[in-house]
Amino acid sequence: MSKIGFIFPGQGAQEVGMGQELYNKYPEIADYFNRAEEILNLDLKRICFEGPEFDLNLTENTQPALFTMSAAIDDYLKKQGLVPDMVAGHSLGEYSALTSAGAINFEDNLKLVRQRGQAMEEALPAGLGTMAAIIGLDIDTIEDICSKVVGVCEVANINTPNQIVISGEKEAVATAMERLNNAGAKKVVELSVSGPFHSSLMEPAVNRLKSVIENVEIKDASIPIVANATAEKVIDSNIIEENLIAQLTSSVRWVESINLMIDEGIDTFVEVGSGRVLKGLLRRIDRSVDCYSTRNIKDLEKIIGDLI
Repeated sequence: MSKIGFIFPGQGAQEVGMGQELYNKYPEIADYFNRAEEILNLDLKRICFEGPEFDLNLTENTQPALFTMSAAIDDYLKKQGLVPDMVAGHSLGEYSALTSAGAINFEDNLKLVRQRGQAMEEALPAGLGTMAAIIGLDIDTIEDICSKVVGVCEVANINTPNQIVISGEKEAVATAMERLNNAGAKKVVELSVSGPFHSSLMEPAVNRLKSVIENVEIKDASIPIVANATAEKVIDSNIIEENLIAQLTSSVRWVESINLMIDEGIDTFVEVGSGRVLKGLLRRIDRSVDCYSTRNIKDLEKIIGDLI
């Protein structure tokens, strides 16, 4: 019998129209969007279903939008009988994983991700920080080049063995991009983001979010979560809290996280939420495992037919 891992996407997975088909078909999923609007006093359905893209891409909107969709689909799948053996989430997705594992309830976590988005948006004045994806260079070369750049430039996401994201001050990242190109990278692309996420420049967001997290009830998880900051399994509520605070300035160690899950026997992954970003990354980490998407009715029907 398959061991199931739920993985939850972060920023970059959003798209205008996300969740609308599922909202119209499944009352259980619609309930989550309706509750989220009431809790946040935010026109979340319009932002998700109609856009405009600018509104959806504002970090303070993107994060609750993605979290709500993931939490709704997660709950729907469990009610159909599909329960994960282990969970992990990419950046923001770690918050969705925590709700899936019973560590933080939906309402508290929704408020938390909204404040996380606001804190990240306001951590640095717009235009001073950025991120870039590097394709086709190893981590050691990237870290070495980043360490020799004047200013802040750090590894933010280790998404696959050959796709690594750097983050930092705009000029420092631009310099690193040029040097990484010269070092033989296949592709170097600046990302369309509002800040230098998962770098030390997020320290102001840490200070703001720490007090918020400390006032949220965090329980021991019912199943193991693989943490971004450590790529280790965690159940203990105190360690979960430490990891959430560390996560804002730490690298997302996604390759190690997925490999750990596979080593633990997970052979079937379900990307719970919008998009297919994590499915694409998984194929570049290990093609031997299966991965299902959950973006639409067709996706959910396939999962129910194959796995339940």
